[in-house]
Amino acid sequence: MKFLKTLDSKFFHPEIPYKPMGKYAHFLTVRVTESYPLFQTDGELNKARVRAGIDDKTTISRLSMFKRKQSTPERLVGRELLRAYELLTPEECEYNVAFGKNNPDCIIYGFAIGDAGSEKSKVLVDTAFSITAFDESHETFTLNAPYESGTMSYKGEVTSRINQQDHIRPQVFFPSIVTLKDPTEASFLYVFNNILRTRHYGAQTTRTGRVRNEIIGVVFADGEIVSNLRWTQAIYDYMQSNQMIKLPEPLDEDNVYKAAIASIQNLMSEEFIVHSDFIGDNFQALLTEAKSFTASEEGIKSILQQADSEAKAYADKHIEKKKK
Repeated sequence: MKFLKTLDSKFFHPEIPYKPMGKYAHFLTVRVTESYPLFQTDGELNKARVRAGIDDKTTISRLSMFKRKQSTPERLVGRELLRAYELLTPEECEYNVAFGKNNPDCIIYGFAIGDAGSEKSKVLVDTAFSITAFDESHETFTLNAPYESGTMSYKGEVTSRINQQDHIRPQVFFPSIVTLKDPTEASFLYVFNNILRTRHYGAQTTRTGRVRNEIIGVVFADGEIVSNLRWTQAIYDYMQSNQMIKLPEPLDEDNVYKAAIASIQNLMSEEFIVHSDFIGDNFQALLTEAKSFTASEEGIKSILQQADSEAKAYADKHIEKKKK
């Protein structure tokens, strides 16, 4: 089924191939925090000591957003949609418990069930890093847990249910490239939609963790492109040289997108792979067309149904037979 008129069909496979065929769709995403999320391991915010930029050789600490903290919320959004449109039931497939092995989530994002089989993910996500340094990107909050009276006392006794926790500040930016290997049109739009719809990342997602994803472009290539870290360093260099970083003020969102577009275009000009870039203004027609599908019930249902039929055909051909 043909969905997108703005893209050449050469970028997609007619069905999900069993072996890697050298087609890559890279979603150029800038994740911006809109509350106080937590990306942490063992009670501490994840961070890494890295070079500030490609040209700027100063070493700084940056916040890190590990790959699973990006991919898991996005695939859960997709699973929720599949259930909403009655293409998946909890009994058929339960995340990290009993995978169904024949639906878009399992086939596109992969699964592993020990000796019962596995499917490698076709969605590649790597650790993302904040543009600004750790010291300018987090705050420490003191948290308490009052009783129903609204105080910290219970039956006349004062309790000390107080704790401190580092949180990431609002308007901290994490450039992230999400790669889909060997896409069909339906799997492309399925992953595209999951990225756009996902709003919460990190720990305590019911109360905080609000993050907005801005996709600034898509690159189709016959191989992988630049890493998240190098893109982030290039953005930092661009913003520094153009005096767009004015600490302690948060980064201006428009400046970040301008720097992200300019830096990725420059980095792609240095690549030695075959690629077709839809970035910035060249991306708007594709974004508008994709949203026309994902914003209507009829459109999103058609995408999900096509993705489901492709996943079931793939499972029947390559997974069920292997199992038998």
